[in-house]
Amino acid sequence: MTAEIIDKIAVLPAAQQQELLDFADYLVRKYGSKTLEKNKKRQAGTLKGFIVYMSDEFNAPLEDFKAYVPPCPL
Repeated sequence: MTAEIIDKIAVLPAAQQQELLDFADYLVRKYGSKTLEKNKKRQAGTLKGFIVYMSDEFNAPLEDFKAYVPPCPL
C-alpha cells in the first residue's frame, strides 16, 4: 500500500504534492492524537494534592435551591 501511494505521489506536479502533504498533516492532527488517547490508560491519584482549599460549607445546601428540594426527613 505504501509503495502504491509513493508511486502516485511521484507523478504529481510539485504544487499538488505540497497540497497532498498539507492534507496528510491535517489527517495526522485530526486522527493521530485520538489513536494515542485510546491507548492511554487513566491512572488513579494523578490529581492528588491538586485541590489545596475547599470551604467547610462545601456540602451545605444552597439557599437558591431550597424552594426545589423537599425537606430531609432526618
